[in-house]
Amino acid sequence: MKYGYFDDPNREYVITRPDTPLPWINYLGCQAYFGIISNTAGGYSFYRDARLRRLTRYRYNNAPFDFGGRYIYLRDDASGEFWSPSWQPTRRNLQNYVCRHGMGYTVISSEYGGIEASTRYLVPLDENLEIWQLTVTNRRQRAADLSVFSSIEFCLWDAQDDATNFQRNFSIGEVEIENGVIYHKTEYRERRDHYSFFACSEKITGFDTQRDSFLGPYRGWDNPLAVEQGRSGNSVAHGWAPIGSHQVKLSLQPAESRQVVFVLGYHENSRERKFDPPNSQVLNKKGAKFALARYLVPANADAAFEKLRSHWNELLGICQVETPDVHTNRMVNIWNAYQCMATFNMSRSASFYESGIGRGLGFRDSNQDLLGFVHMVPGRARERILDLAATQLPSGGAYHQYQPLTKRGNNDVGSGFNDDPHWLIVGVAAYLKETGDWSILDETVPYDNQAGTETPLHEHLQRSFRYTLDHLGPHGLPLIGRADWNDCLNLNCFSDSPGQSFQTTTNKDGKVAESVFIAALFVLAGRELAEIAEQRGLQAEASSYLSEVKKMETTISRHGWDGEWFLRAFDDFGRKIGSKENAEGRIFIETQGFCTLAGIGLDDGSARAALDSTRKMLATQHGIILQQPAYSKYYLELGEISSYPPGYKENAGIFCHNNPWVMIGETRVGNGDAAYDYYTRINPSAREQISEVHRCEPYVYAQMIAGRDAPTHGEA
Repeated sequence: MKYGYFDDPNREYVITRPDTPLPWINYLGCQAYFGIISNTAGGYSFYRDARLRRLTRYRYNNAPFDFGGRYIYLRDDASGEFWSPSWQPTRRNLQNYVCRHGMGYTVISSEYGGIEASTRYLVPLDENLEIWQLTVTNRRQRAADLSVFSSIEFCLWDAQDDATNFQRNFSIGEVEIENGVIYHKTEYRERRDHYSFFACSEKITGFDTQRDSFLGPYRGWDNPLAVEQGRSGNSVAHGWAPIGSHQVKLSLQPAESRQVVFVLGYHENSRERKFDPPNSQVLNKKGAKFALARYLVPANADAAFEKLRSHWNELLGICQVETPDVHTNRMVNIWNAYQCMATFNMSRSASFYESGIGRGLGFRDSNQDLLGFVHMVPGRARERILDLAATQLPSGGAYHQYQPLTKRGNNDVGSGFNDDPHWLIVGVAAYLKETGDWSILDETVPYDNQAGTETPLHEHLQRSFRYTLDHLGPHGLPLIGRADWNDCLNLNCFSDSPGQSFQTTTNKDGKVAESVFIAALFVLAGRELAEIAEQRGLQAEASSYLSEVKKMETTISRHGWDGEWFLRAFDDFGRKIGSKENAEGRIFIETQGFCTLAGIGLDDGSARAALDSTRKMLATQHGIILQQPAYSKYYLELGEISSYPPGYKENAGIFCHNNPWVMIGETRVGNGDAAYDYYTRINPSAREQISEVHRCEPYVYAQMIAGRDAPTHGEA
């Protein structure tokens, strides 16, 4: 079953019915200001950091699932009937509903009662604001008198605090209204230098900034009192829940169209210029007014859209392929590259499944992302590498996450994920291959962002490599620490108390549990680092890396091979994981794919045997599952992986991230047809025909697809 179609010439996915199985989303923004928007206008906006600079409020795990966003209401002032052109939140029976998700923009259009409405949402390049361009056309045979109501709900900046600290937050909300522009300035008087603004291009007949006034008692966004009555309350928020809403009156003759532009934005003032006049408590609005003077003009909004499209055409035009398969062409040329840029910007910190609160940017994730986008934005890739290296610890270890606003490591999660350091080597190697910019290796970068600790980036890579050699276990394999790529394989956690974090709880000293996966990654990273040293004329250094790589390959062969496939790990008791000796979790995808990808076992046939075992035991019609058999109960010594029901997430789910490791492995043994077969199984475009099963967007690689042990096998 399909809910839309691909428009390849325009690089859009066109959704033709609003009731998609899940919210099908798009990202707005590609620099500092970002937004998430669904096919029914749900979502939220933030500046740089989805937790610390959240502009608008969004409630996760809501009912309906996707509720709260960039809502516009239209009201027929003659009949009193009202609706939302985006379907949500009023959910009227719209005609000709279409949502077009494009590169950095979304257009939602529909018709109701002879009134056609289309809204284009975008974030202009080099601006910290978003534009909603609403075009209303009267398709009736008679004149129409309409009211337009905009609506957003302001978040009080820190999304975590906003959702929990109600005893304070119900008292601190503040706004200013000037010439119809709504300025949100909660905490601006004291500790903040930033504010948000919400404006309209047309003369307004009313506004609201207090949620209760707009919605009315015991009402929701699906039935606001102000819209029902056709009259804004001109409310000024003092505490409680600040919102932004404008009311505009439109009188349209038959076939007449009018455009109304709304602008939501973010601005920071210097401490010295917070207020205007200087000794008052009134916002200095000059920066916002400058932006509004430009983008409330429809022609300028149109120009911003064309500039955005040109930007994406240029980025995507850098790498284009032509194959006999439409699904491959579509994903490689458009949607995969687009998704890589989204993960570069947000590194999984904000989506409809990551709330933007519990994590920052991942160290491992962000280095891996470099491989997907470095060819499109090499300058920004360079900046990202140096930011990541600056969070590295002097030991060569790394914070598992860092906050994009402060660019500092996240102490709440900490370090100890022992694969992390090697991804910096892999990421830098990808950058060097793409750009030839060897000067980056001489850039001096601090450790843990501490002034006075700076060393060249090359030394950061050396310490990354040395980190594993300093953390070897009883078999000579790398110690796993808190986890490796599989954050849920927590071999030192031993958590038996509800509420403990599997990733940060450690009840063992970490000197026994080892990871064969990290060993394979060490081999790959070591070869990359050796090549870097050779290119710089450092032959002795290169030889030392290759010597350690050879030792590790021998160790993997001796202790990490189980006869027909590679072991996954050794637990805290020194017992095998991912072995035929195990009743459950006998074989894992990670080591079969990554060992082969790294070139391990190509000469002795073990790589081919591992891939054959993968096809026999792990491959399904919906992709390659993580391990088999699934864990049927909780194993204290294994951690979070066994806490999930069989077939879901890390307990035998299908991860779209590690499936390509097997694909690459198949190409290394000369089996391109097998690689393409696996690729097609998880290709979102190829799965579009089974959208009722897949449920997730057909233009996005999901994190996880339910495995064959799950009742919902194939659901993303």
